[in-house]
Amino acid sequence: MTRSRPVVAGIDAGGTMTDTILVDQSGEFTVGKAATTPQCEALGFLESAEEACHYRGIGLETMFRNVDVVLYSGTGMLNVLLSRTGRRLGLITTRGMEDMVLMGRGLQAWSGYSYSDRLHAVTHCHPEPLVSRLDTFGVTERIDHFGDVIIELYEHEVRDAVITLIDRRVEAICVCLLFAHVNPTHERRIAEIARAELKAHGSETDLYLSHDVRPVVREQSRLNSVLIEAYATGRGRQQLASIQDTAARHGFRHTVQTLQSFGGLTSIAHPHLHETMVSGPIGGILGAQYVGRLIGTDSLVVSDLGGTSFDMGIITRGQVRIEHEPVMGRFKLNLPMIAMDTIGAGAGMHLKVDPVTGKVSLGPDSAGSEPGPVCFDKGNLQPTVCDCDAILGRLNPEYFLGGKVRLNVELAHEAFRKRCAEPLGIDNVHDAAEGMLTMLESEASTALRRILSAQGIHPSEYALLSYGGSGPLHLGGYSRDIGFSDILTFKFAAAFSAFGCTTADYQKRFSRSVRLDVPLAGDEEEMSHVARRIDIVWNDLRRQAGNQMKADGHSANNVHCKPFLLMRFTGQLEDVEIASPIELVADSKGLETVVATFVDTYRKINRCVSTYGQAGVTIVELGVAASAAKIKPKLVRKQLGSPSPCQNTHKGQREVYFGGSWHSTDLWEMDGLQPGNEIGGPAVIEHPATTLVVHPGDQVFVDEWSILHYRHG
Repeated sequence: MTRSRPVVAGIDAGGTMTDTILVDQSGEFTVGKAATTPQCEALGFLESAEEACHYRGIGLETMFRNVDVVLYSGTGMLNVLLSRTGRRLGLITTRGMEDMVLMGRGLQAWSGYSYSDRLHAVTHCHPEPLVSRLDTFGVTERIDHFGDVIIELYEHEVRDAVITLIDRRVEAICVCLLFAHVNPTHERRIAEIARAELKAHGSETDLYLSHDVRPVVREQSRLNSVLIEAYATGRGRQQLASIQDTAARHGFRHTVQTLQSFGGLTSIAHPHLHETMVSGPIGGILGAQYVGRLIGTDSLVVSDLGGTSFDMGIITRGQVRIEHEPVMGRFKLNLPMIAMDTIGAGAGMHLKVDPVTGKVSLGPDSAGSEPGPVCFDKGNLQPTVCDCDAILGRLNPEYFLGGKVRLNVELAHEAFRKRCAEPLGIDNVHDAAEGMLTMLESEASTALRRILSAQGIHPSEYALLSYGGSGPLHLGGYSRDIGFSDILTFKFAAAFSAFGCTTADYQKRFSRSVRLDVPLAGDEEEMSHVARRIDIVWNDLRRQAGNQMKADGHSANNVHCKPFLLMRFTGQLEDVEIASPIELVADSKGLETVVATFVDTYRKINRCVSTYGQAGVTIVELGVAASAAKIKPKLVRKQLGSPSPCQNTHKGQREVYFGGSWHSTDLWEMDGLQPGNEIGGPAVIEHPATTLVVHPGDQVFVDEWSILHYRHG
């Protein structure tokens, strides 16, 4: 059969593995996988792309010359932030606010701490600031919250601050004034003065303005956003530039795209690149939303278990929750982001036993892709969860990554015995290894239960969708006894985040802070006045969105703008984002429609008993999401066949350790399974990129979409 040309190449560079998915005009796709190369991500990108091309039967140059879209998601910039290896910054702010960086926010100061550490303040410290207090300068000025100039800008103080920062050889200067989101006049004047001084001194120092990066209320989060944009994205752009150069060298004719935190594609030249710092995990949630719509399952809990982390998200009635002040690297940002929870629990995490107390710890450090787990035989001698999987027979040492990596099980066994089993006083190495897997799976299960209870969700109303390279490997353990209505995973689970990236459309969001109170019993004139103010802001944002999308090469006919609002019951502290049911509010009736939509959405999220309509409603932010569609992958629906798999799919048997004893376990090739097939446990279903372990008494069923359903006995 002649395949149509690939039109989209999606790449997801995780902490351990890099995945590439090629999608053609019919939606058919192939997947490639390679180890992540953090020093130069382009190498891992090229190797995984080459494998995807191999499965498709084409060369790299042929692929790059033919694709219309190359989209890249990764964690490089986030790693810069977490490892504190970014640029040296200077800051100019409103006089009196110089300590704003050191004060921070209470929520971010406690972010990432365990429950016990939250109880004992002696263990707590603020995150390391991104800009030194010595490189922070306050200048006299004041604009009030209405946007009126109360104190004119003292321009000589600005010049002195800029000259001092130039002398100190800072690599970027950030400007964040108290009410710049209402009236940016003083920030713009500071920028004019700074550029003149930079030019006069022959300095190439970059300049970042808070009203350009995030023109919304909450000065602390706005400050964090502009600091992270300046601190982390400079070197992140270098990695993305290497991806662009690699693609162009092999014949790609366009600009590489990346995924924003709220789920839209944008160019790697996007001026606010901090919005793309967690693009990989976001892709998985988008893919789950896309699959859920396809198969008619609109309420999902998604879980991504990789080498370094366990990421979770919730999709309710087909909608994902947008968080507007997420915490990233212990900094609270003004940034719309698909809500996710993450814990440090992955198959590459180091296992450690305290020789004095016998306490077992999982991570937080990880073996990564270099040197990798002990069984990779690349020099690491600290055991990992992956080594336990190999010791217990759950991984095929001859078939890891399709045979590209041969696992040294004997080396892993000896390292685990010396460093874990013996310090614990356990003679049976296999019992100790199974205990470690139970610890990982218990942490993942507890995390799932926590996010369900936090949102008042009963698991019987939701299906669990599992992916990530290690997701199917541990799915049977961490999903047990929670009570989900269904449990799903995929043949391409290891590359599901890359798959999800290719389901995204081009999108940009533009928003503006407002303060519009809608009283419970307002008269028609008052309501119409609020409606007109909303429409004025929306029309201005639509013009801004249209111009930006046009600059990115999208024709006006292909761009669709959807207005949205952030609303709350008056007096509350948390906002709810709603998509407006109408393009323009126009009058009091239109405003009533918008308010009714907010109340309905609020009830779905928080239950109807929590509404507080007597206080009225407050609109705190208005925005427009501009999008343009692109080709997406498609799952092929087939007729259900026989429950018995084809015999050539059976690969024999292997001894695998379950529940304290060895079991003779059937081995199956995952790609050979067809719709309708059923496999009972104990079984190991192998794929070059992942492994699905079926525990004794459990079962796996393949549906008409070739999705694997895990059923507990």
